[in-house]
Amino acid sequence: MSESPQAAPTPLPLEGLRVVDSATLFAGPVIASIMGDYGADVIKVEHPAGDSLRTLGWSKDGVSLWWAHVGRNKRCVTLKLSDPRGEELMKELLSTADVYVENFRPGTLERWNLGPDELFELNPGLVIVRTTGFGQTGPYRARPGFGTLAESISGYAYINGWPDKPPALPPFALGDGVAALTGTFAIMFALWWREHGGNGQGQVIDLSIYEPLFWLLGPQSLLYDQLGIVQERTGNAAPFTAPRNAYQSKDGTWLGLSASAQSIAERVMGIVGRPELVDEPWFADHSGRVEHADELDEIIQSWIGERSAEEVLTAFAEAEGAIAPIYSIADIFKDPQYAARETITTVEHPVLGPLKMPNVIPKMGKTPGRIKHPGAGLGEHNNEIFCGEFGVSETELAELVDRGVL
Repeated sequence: MSESPQAAPTPLPLEGLRVVDSATLFAGPVIASIMGDYGADVIKVEHPAGDSLRTLGWSKDGVSLWWAHVGRNKRCVTLKLSDPRGEELMKELLSTADVYVENFRPGTLERWNLGPDELFELNPGLVIVRTTGFGQTGPYRARPGFGTLAESISGYAYINGWPDKPPALPPFALGDGVAALTGTFAIMFALWWREHGGNGQGQVIDLSIYEPLFWLLGPQSLLYDQLGIVQERTGNAAPFTAPRNAYQSKDGTWLGLSASAQSIAERVMGIVGRPELVDEPWFADHSGRVEHADELDEIIQSWIGERSAEEVLTAFAEAEGAIAPIYSIADIFKDPQYAARETITTVEHPVLGPLKMPNVIPKMGKTPGRIKHPGAGLGEHNNEIFCGEFGVSETELAELVDRGVL
């Protein structure tokens, strides 16, 4: 009996789009990773010494796990852009691209004759994303910019943590990640405009890392401008709604609870055996509940602390209250929701074998993205791209490697 033919892969929405990525570390490269997940031909251009992400953080058998994640779905070439031949090859590459993602300090590309003015002469439809810590303008434009600085200057760290503790920086690349998501949708806006009303014109996207995170913090500027209020650190509690906190069960499990909708807040009071509080005048809106947040926290913690996590979760599920266990990554690996949605997928690596990594998000019904391969080796596609697509001879390729241009 013959095997049934394998189903053809679903189409990818960005097939035919070329993205050149010469950014380093996180924000810029993640933009290109996301676009690669959805089918764009992403060409990663690295200095011959390699992107510093290849040596950042954890590794196994000489393979950077950060790189396996962020470098996925990219073809990797090396170029020294400050060398005249490197400049020429980069221009040839960018003349075929739809999107260019870079994160050099302002003025660097211009010094190498690769600034927007030169690139638009070669390729008027190019969308150029310039990712920096503080943007292309302003008094901080020339400063080195990392996510940590953005998390500091945006106001995020100031409000994160407990009142009696120092401001808390996140233990992950929050600022870079938020900037990457912002940059990705900005590119799609620019591409749409290019094709619908922009007469084929590209444009520059000036993407700082601090501004998307500042925007994400909500109406703080309105709060300060109109009420003179500076939001302070409140731990796990929220200054605008209650009850909202982390509570510990009898068996030591921490659970996150939010009752920002009035109906949920009322259900929670029923679950914890205090339905009469719903009739209190102060319970009728957020401001009243925030004023009584300590009282509500004490009631909820007392009830949860007398029960196991399983008992708490069951009771909340039956009454449609909003609560969830606070997971470690080990917990996540065992969770049925993650498994059912394949939030974590398996990708084959040539050295490490099968790797578990975050799957493509979001899920698209007609054109879901996919991961074809994890991060490639340094310069792995030099021959394929420079010789195969741009006519560089193998002799010249070897000479350029010897000179440190590739």
